[in-house]
Order: sequence, then C-alpha cells, then structure tokens
Amino acid sequence: MARIIPVEDPADPRLAAFRQVRERDLVGREGCFIAEGEVVLRVLLTRARHRAEALLIADKRVEGLSDLLTLLDDQTPVYSAAQPVMDSLAGFHIHRGILAVGRRATEPDAADLLAGMGERALVLALFGIANHDNMGGLLRNAAAFGVDGVILDSTCCDPLYRKAIRVSVGAALVTPMARLAPAEDALALLARFGFDAIALSPRAPTPLAQLVRAPRAALLLGAEGPGLPGELLARARVAAIPMAPGLDSLNVATAGGIALHHLAFGSV
Repeated sequence: MARIIPVEDPADPRLAAFRQVRERDLVGREGCFIAEGEVVLRVLLTRARHRAEALLIADKRVEGLSDLLTLLDDQTPVYSAAQPVMDSLAGFHIHRGILAVGRRATEPDAADLLAGMGERALVLALFGIANHDNMGGLLRNAAAFGVDGVILDSTCCDPLYRKAIRVSVGAALVTPMARLAPAEDALALLARFGFDAIALSPRAPTPLAQLVRAPRAALLLGAEGPGLPGELLARARVAAIPMAPGLDSLNVATAGGIALHHLAFGSV
C-alpha cells in the first residue's frame, strides 16, 4: 500500500516534478510525463507500458481512490494536499484533483515493433500530426479498433504530452509506438515487413467501403490542411470516404476512426 504524505507548502522540494505543469510540458520532462484524472490514472496503474513515479492528489479525493492506491508499493510516494496548494503548485486549477508523474518506457525501434507483429496486423502511421487533441483522438481510435502499433514520423508531436494522454483517455499509455528517424523511409520500412500502405484522399476513385485490406495493413494519416505528402500518396493504395456535396474533408481523428473501423471489421 502506498504511503500518503500530507503536504502544505507548494514550495516543498519533494513536489518539484509537479511544479508549473503547463510550462514544463512545453520543454519536456527528461523521460517523464504528467498524467491527470482518475480514468487516466487507472490506466497508468493497471494497463500502461509505463510506470508511475509519484502521485499528487487533492486531499478530498484520497479516500475515493483507495482501491487504486493499493496497487502501489510503499516506494511510490503519494502526496496529498488541499486544493489551493495543489493549484498554486501546478500553476492552474486542477479540477480533477489528480496528477501523476510517469516514467516513459523505452521506445522500441520501428523495425522491431513491426517485426514482432502477427501474420494479421493493423498499424497506424502518422505524419506531421502536431495538434495534441488530434493526436489524442487518433490514439483513442487506435486502441478502440485494435491497432497493433503506431508509427510516428519525426515531425509528430509528443503522444505523451499531458493533453494528448487526457484526450486519448489513457490509450496513449497502452498503445505500442515507435518514432521514425528524420530521414527514414516509412513506406519502404512498411513494405519490408509486408504491410500494405493505405491512404485517404477525397479525390481517390475507390470508396473506402470497397477497399479490401491485406493481412498486414498500415493506415497512413497526415496533418489537417496539408495532408499526406504527395510522394507518400503516390506510393500507397488510396481510398476515399464519400461525403455530402460541398464538403471534402473531415477532422483527421474522425477520418482515422472511420478508416480504422473499416480496416478492422469491414474488410477481409
């Protein structure tokens, strides 16, 4: 059972990892990340690939989290503070009353991640996804539709940024991920391991519903606006999501969810 350590001073040096959360998120946390809220904490403590290093909980929330806190050993500190102390420390109102510092697990090499997948596997490959809301939504979809792994190009934002974790409802902590080197050829890597690359374009002649996937398939998605680079589209199988007249685009997380559902359940 974790030790509950009451704290009263926002300047307490033991709480340094929780100080000015927003500002530190922008510059990185040297191998750590911040998770917030009960749902995400439950994922972190029960299913995540990463481990919790410390918790900070509003004193009014401690009793209601007793079942989760029993999962921690006595070497993982759980600090308890009054809400005003917690807010002063973090730099904004923590209305969920729960913060955790997690230690990132070692990220696998992309080739190793792909090589370890089964004969039938589904991968999500992301290019230039810089918006943390979109990243979180995409990772939530990936978990919902049984994606075996996510490949990120070097320009994607951090999937373990606090907001991305929160929007993903903790899926960012569970889904296996690997990041490509800046000059790495994603499609050549996917082809090397037998993955059929599939992209979306409103101008593609093939409707998504008619696309039949290979046993190993990878859905490629790019940033809203510019989308995927032309050289990637030229080397992938491209399908369209039909829409009402006058519209030709969807939010990338929405489009990704539709496509992943089809690839997971609607094609053979």
